[in-house]
Amino acid sequence: MPVWLSNLVPILLLLGAVGLVLWRLPRVDLGHTEAFKRRRFFNWFPLGLTYAFLYFGRYNVNELTSALGSNNKEFGVIFAAGTLVYGFSFIINGPLTDKLGGRTTILISAFGAAMSNLLMAGAVYLHKTGTVLPGGLVPWLSVLYGLDMYFQSFGAVSIVKVNAAWFHVRERGVQGGVFGILISLGIYFGYDWSKAISTALPSSPWMIALIPALVLLAAFTAAWFLVRDTPSHAGHPDFEVGDDSAAIDDKASVPQVFLKMLTNPVILIIVGIEFCTGFLRNGVMSWYPKFSRAVGWQDDFVSQNWGLLLCVFGIIGGMFAGVISDKLFQSRRGPVASVLYAGITAGAVAMYFTLESHLVGWVLIFMALNYVGVHGMLSGTASADFGGKKNAGVAVGIIDGFVYLGTGLQSLLVGMLLPEGSAAADPQNWLNWPRAMVPVAIVGLLLCTRVWNAKPRAHTASH
Repeated sequence: MPVWLSNLVPILLLLGAVGLVLWRLPRVDLGHTEAFKRRRFFNWFPLGLTYAFLYFGRYNVNELTSALGSNNKEFGVIFAAGTLVYGFSFIINGPLTDKLGGRTTILISAFGAAMSNLLMAGAVYLHKTGTVLPGGLVPWLSVLYGLDMYFQSFGAVSIVKVNAAWFHVRERGVQGGVFGILISLGIYFGYDWSKAISTALPSSPWMIALIPALVLLAAFTAAWFLVRDTPSHAGHPDFEVGDDSAAIDDKASVPQVFLKMLTNPVILIIVGIEFCTGFLRNGVMSWYPKFSRAVGWQDDFVSQNWGLLLCVFGIIGGMFAGVISDKLFQSRRGPVASVLYAGITAGAVAMYFTLESHLVGWVLIFMALNYVGVHGMLSGTASADFGGKKNAGVAVGIIDGFVYLGTGLQSLLVGMLLPEGSAAADPQNWLNWPRAMVPVAIVGLLLCTRVWNAKPRAHTASH
């Protein structure tokens, strides 16, 4: 059996188990017809796969820079350039998504990210075949990765915008868990598939960018034919989804919508939490592969299966969060985020004591289980709850933008603090890594407790 297929088997088995559990859970009866539920599946599934494949064309940069021999500071600069572009793009892309609709913007996202990856593949090809790029490869990759991340920034906004019209508030906790699954699958593609490409084609690192580009073009085609913005666009009646859509006047201008969002105390607290999540999430994902290579642990189980383990535990965390939000906490997202942030904080502290042991990899995987759940609950669910389906683009754009501003800060800060050369071979020299993580985790946990009882204003839920 090919390695990639053997790695995919446990993910498929886990997804089957998750599907069985969801099938056996008590149903939320909102009067949806079976025909509607079937069409809804064929709407969100290709949309979700497109979103997952965007991650393939986003986190491939980690393996790409490793294959090119980039050091920590060079990777930090390239990754920060992309994430900061992503973080500020919400100013444009949130309102654009509300205006154009999520279907149009997910198509823009997939096509633009595919073209950007093709350009990165071209730059790497020229570099490896002896062409001297003006200024060197790092500035070129920084600019092209920034372009990629501009188009990538439409992804989460688009998926939440579309799903906000298809799912009632009482269904969105579980759907937020599905959002977490999609993120987890995308991370698996971005890390393990990219690593497999690098291993299979060591003399052709440009393929690490070229293959995701081709996959994204296939996803673009599927989304074009199947995804629709609203039930009515697919031949089914629209319905009241029970969120805060009525909180903002239909005639409000874009600046007024932004002002309304940024003066909503719940949105502001979620923004703060997700800034911390972005810092912590990529503090885990981006640096463990670099750490394991530097200290000579690249052949241990966690390092060899990094993307797979992030995927499996991310699926568990996402579905745990979604199910308990809807079934135990009456669709409140704050209690779930608080429980999960406690896990993230405990993991960040545990990094101090396990940094010289292979156990640190499992500590980071445990942290991943928790932060995927948080991100699904807040960026993937609460953004639509409190923004409403009419303004979901602006709401998720603001929240997800701050996720990546946190990511950009982490990339620059941690990249400068980490050791280089022979010093990087000693795990003790990586103590600045958990030192940067623990305070941010504590702040995130405290902010989560501030939205414990937050729920959107309820509206009639007729179909």
